[in-house]
Amino acid sequence: MYTYDIHALNQLLGSIIQDNTPPDVFAWLMKQGNSNDTAAFNAAFVMMPRKTGKAVISVKPEQITQLNVTRPNLSVEGWTADRLGRVFLLTLADTTDKNRYVKVVENLFLAGEMNELVALYSALPLLAYPDCWVMRCAEGIRSNIANVLEAIMYHNPYPAEQLSTDAWNQLVMKAIFTEKHLELIVGLHERNNAELARMLLDHARERGAAGRDVTRELWNLAGQFEGAGVINNLKQEYQLN
Repeated sequence: MYTYDIHALNQLLGSIIQDNTPPDVFAWLMKQGNSNDTAAFNAAFVMMPRKTGKAVISVKPEQITQLNVTRPNLSVEGWTADRLGRVFLLTLADTTDKNRYVKVVENLFLAGEMNELVALYSALPLLAYPDCWVMRCAEGIRSNIANVLEAIMYHNPYPAEQLSTDAWNQLVMKAIFTEKHLELIVGLHERNNAELARMLLDHARERGAAGRDVTRELWNLAGQFEGAGVINNLKQEYQLN
């Protein structure tokens, strides 16, 4: 059901929320996890900013260390209080009935506005039944909303763990097209592959033909599968850096 210790994760996220919200807000949040009351659960998810505020949270060094042990490669640094509150709420949901649980979360995706989608995609590595969210993740990669893309791409271990090679390659290419910080993508080098290298070099040729440069990280990725001679010839042909 879960790929990590959900109880340890709940305690840790709860402690971070307690450090960043008044006591009455945390007390309210702890009463909102009954996902079998769908209307109340959805209402709590939507009204989260009004309860927690939208300030960027502070995370203690020991909490960062503990999170990396409990859920490696996930980071909540830079998150707002409402984003963390929504993700925490999702971890409180009843997962006993798989179909019901998936339906509750899917309905949140279907009705979500931008900030709600950011929280939902941020929660992908923490949701139960991880294989159920692969299509949802692939759909998110097709989004043109920068914050949604960054929630999927940055410090999020779910894509590297669950996406097929084709979907993973689309994620990396979308990150390049939208000029994201590739170094923040979890598993960038571990999931690198020959087909992606070919796609990257095709992209470099198109950019070069248009007189435009490419990110240096493209050469690092392509270089793992293509010879230095191929890359150097391409750079010279199109005068790329």
